[in-house]
Amino acid sequence: MSVESESERRIYEKLQSMEERIDDLKSGYLLINQRYSETLSVLKRLTSSTLEAATRAAVSAEKSADACQNAMDAAIAAADAPLVAASIAAAESAGLSAIAASEAAAAASAAAAAAAEAAAIQAEDTALQASAEASKATMRASRAAARAATMANQAAVATNSLRLAAVRKPS
Repeated sequence: MSVESESERRIYEKLQSMEERIDDLKSGYLLINQRYSETLSVLKRLTSSTLEAATRAAVSAEKSADACQNAMDAAIAAADAPLVAASIAAAESAGLSAIAASEAAAAASAAAAAAAEAAAIQAEDTALQASAEASKATMRASRAAARAATMANQAAVATNSLRLAAVRKPS
């Protein structure tokens, strides 16, 4: 075998080896790209679910604050009547509603944090918008929780006053 044909053979072997490596790299790239696309799709669904969770938590907090207001109104109305036990129960209900509003606000906050994390990973407009919406929902839930906490404090004062009045009332 001549030196020239031996060199050609080696060159062809190297080219063959490089072609195989390129094919392997190409296959690896396609697999990684497919997995990336699937992961991105999952993140988009999670972001959407997180936004929905934050919004629902905000609505829950607002409704809990409304329930707290109604319970406090009932406690005050019952205090004027001879229904002291009902008034105390309504005041305690207001306190529990405030706790529910706080829990909903915490849930909205957790959902907003998850949306923000997904937005950081995705770095897409839709994810960033979902994160902003989740943050707004958290602010709504926090305001409702603060409102409910104020009413719960008022309900606690009213409950204590009613209990003292019931204790002082001669039998």
